[in-house]
Amino acid sequence: MAGIAHFSRFFLWMEQAEHDFLESRGLSVVVEREGERFGLPRVSANCDYLSPVRYRDVMSISVRVAQAGRSSIRYEFEFSLHGRPVAKGSVTACFCAMTASGIAARPLPDWFRAKLGDGE
Repeated sequence: MAGIAHFSRFFLWMEQAEHDFLESRGLSVVVEREGERFGLPRVSANCDYLSPVRYRDVMSISVRVAQAGRSSIRYEFEFSLHGRPVAKGSVTACFCAMTASGIAARPLPDWFRAKLGDGE
Protein backbone atom coordinates (compact mmCIF):
# COMPACT_ATOMS: atom_id res chain seq x y z
CA MET A 1 0.00 0.00 0.00
CA ALA A 2 1.41 3.34 -1.06
CA GLY A 3 -1.06 5.33 1.05
CA ILE A 4 -2.72 6.76 -2.05
CA ALA A 5 -6.09 6.08 -3.67
CA HIS A 6 -6.08 3.05 -5.97
CA PHE A 7 -6.62 4.05 -9.60
CA SER A 8 -9.78 1.94 -9.88
CA ARG A 9 -11.57 3.97 -7.19
CA PHE A 10 -11.80 6.94 -9.55
CA PHE A 11 -14.09 4.94 -11.83
CA LEU A 12 -16.42 4.18 -8.91
CA TRP A 13 -16.38 7.85 -7.92
CA MET A 14 -17.22 8.89 -11.50
CA GLU A 15 -20.12 6.44 -11.54
CA GLN A 16 -21.49 7.79 -8.26
CA ALA A 17 -21.06 11.39 -9.45
CA GLU A 18 -22.98 10.51 -12.64
CA HIS A 19 -25.80 8.99 -10.56
CA ASP A 20 -25.95 12.08 -8.33
CA PHE A 21 -25.89 14.37 -11.39
CA LEU A 22 -28.80 12.53 -13.02
CA GLU A 23 -30.80 12.32 -9.78
CA SER A 24 -30.42 16.09 -9.30
CA ARG A 25 -32.29 16.44 -12.61
CA GLY A 26 -35.02 13.90 -11.85
CA LEU A 27 -33.33 11.23 -13.98
CA SER A 28 -31.62 7.92 -13.31
CA VAL A 29 -29.38 5.41 -15.08
CA VAL A 30 -32.47 3.18 -15.20
CA VAL A 31 -35.70 4.86 -16.31
CA GLU A 32 -39.19 3.40 -16.69
CA ARG A 33 -41.53 5.41 -18.87
CA GLU A 34 -44.81 4.51 -20.55
CA GLY A 35 -44.29 0.82 -19.85
CA GLU A 36 -40.78 0.73 -21.27
CA ARG A 37 -37.50 0.35 -19.42
CA PHE A 38 -34.39 2.26 -20.47
CA GLY A 39 -30.83 2.18 -19.21
CA LEU A 40 -27.49 3.90 -19.73
CA PRO A 41 -24.80 1.21 -20.01
CA ARG A 42 -21.26 2.56 -20.21
CA VAL A 43 -19.44 2.07 -23.50
CA SER A 44 -16.23 3.96 -22.67
CA ALA A 45 -14.42 5.22 -19.56
CA ASN A 46 -11.03 6.77 -18.94
CA CYS A 47 -9.19 8.71 -16.28
CA ASP A 48 -5.96 10.69 -16.28
CA TYR A 49 -4.22 11.10 -12.95
CA LEU A 50 -2.51 14.43 -12.33
CA SER A 51 -1.51 14.20 -8.67
CA PRO A 52 -1.82 11.57 -5.91
CA VAL A 53 -4.82 11.52 -3.62
CA ARG A 54 -3.96 10.28 -0.17
CA TYR A 55 -5.95 8.35 2.39
CA ARG A 56 -8.54 10.61 4.05
CA ASP A 57 -8.22 13.40 1.47
CA VAL A 58 -11.62 14.90 0.66
CA MET A 59 -11.99 15.78 -3.01
CA SER A 60 -14.57 17.71 -4.98
CA ILE A 61 -15.88 16.17 -8.20
CA SER A 62 -17.45 18.28 -10.91
CA VAL A 63 -19.54 16.71 -13.66
CA ARG A 64 -20.65 18.13 -16.96
CA VAL A 65 -22.25 16.79 -20.11
CA ALA A 66 -19.54 17.30 -22.72
CA GLN A 67 -21.67 15.93 -25.54
CA ALA A 68 -25.17 14.58 -26.00
CA GLY A 69 -25.20 12.68 -29.28
CA ARG A 70 -27.97 10.82 -31.04
CA SER A 71 -28.06 8.02 -28.46
CA SER A 72 -25.02 8.67 -26.27
CA ILE A 73 -23.97 11.01 -23.49
CA ARG A 74 -20.33 11.83 -22.77
CA TYR A 75 -19.67 13.13 -19.28
CA GLU A 76 -16.48 14.87 -18.20
CA PHE A 77 -15.32 14.78 -14.59
CA GLU A 78 -12.76 16.88 -12.76
CA PHE A 79 -11.46 15.79 -9.38
CA SER A 80 -9.97 18.56 -7.26
CA LEU A 81 -8.34 18.76 -3.86
CA HIS A 82 -8.16 22.17 -2.19
CA GLY A 83 -8.98 23.78 -5.55
CA ARG A 84 -6.17 21.95 -7.38
CA PRO A 85 -7.03 19.42 -10.13
CA VAL A 86 -5.84 15.90 -9.24
CA ALA A 87 -7.57 13.84 -11.97
CA LYS A 88 -9.74 14.20 -15.05
CA GLY A 89 -11.94 11.55 -16.56
CA SER A 90 -14.75 10.87 -18.96
CA VAL A 91 -17.50 8.31 -19.34
CA THR A 92 -19.67 7.67 -22.37
CA ALA A 93 -23.04 6.01 -21.83
CA CYS A 94 -25.51 4.85 -24.45
CA PHE A 95 -29.26 5.32 -24.01
CA CYS A 96 -30.76 1.86 -24.52
CA ALA A 97 -34.12 0.15 -24.42
CA MET A 98 -33.95 -2.87 -22.11
CA THR A 99 -36.34 -5.63 -23.14
CA ALA A 100 -36.69 -9.35 -22.57
CA SER A 101 -35.00 -9.93 -25.92
CA GLY A 102 -31.97 -7.77 -25.09
CA ILE A 103 -30.56 -4.27 -25.05
CA ALA A 104 -30.67 -1.93 -28.05
CA ALA A 105 -29.53 1.67 -28.53
CA ARG A 106 -32.29 4.24 -28.90
CA PRO A 107 -32.17 7.95 -29.71
CA LEU A 108 -32.09 10.18 -26.63
CA PRO A 109 -35.71 11.28 -26.21
CA ASP A 110 -36.56 14.98 -26.02
CA TRP A 111 -37.88 14.59 -22.45
CA PHE A 112 -34.51 13.16 -21.35
CA ARG A 113 -32.51 15.87 -23.17
CA ALA A 114 -34.67 18.58 -21.61
CA LYS A 115 -33.97 17.29 -18.10
CA LEU A 116 -30.23 17.02 -18.81
CA GLY A 117 -30.27 20.78 -19.33
CA ASP A 118 -27.10 22.61 -20.30
CA GLY A 119 -24.94 19.93 -18.72
CA GLU A 120 -23.44 21.88 -15.83
